[in-house]
Amino acid sequence: MISYTCDLCGRKMIEDESVRYVVKIEVYAAYDPLELSDDDMIEDHRAEMRELIEKMKDADPQELEDQVYHAFRFDLCAECQKRYLQDPLFRKAVRRGLHPTDN
Repeated sequence: MISYTCDLCGRKMIEDESVRYVVKIEVYAAYDPLELSDDDMIEDHRAEMRELIEKMKDADPQELEDQVYHAFRFDLCAECQKRYLQDPLFRKAVRRGLHPTDN
């Protein structure tokens, strides 16, 4: 039997429990379209690209990837799902100085 644990409160949930919620979050770099001029298209950007590649050689690959895209998946029990939907970014809890799992 597969068992799940609520990733917010730690409560054990079992596979055949009536309800289990999954929260998926994607965080990715949202680049706005650039305005390109004719001069931008003519300019040689190879030196700029070499410099960027050189900087990336010493960087941590996971850190570079996280700067562009990261996905999360969480299992929530019914009670935590209700709390999550009321304040998905936990702004209210943070303003009160509470940890997200505090009541």
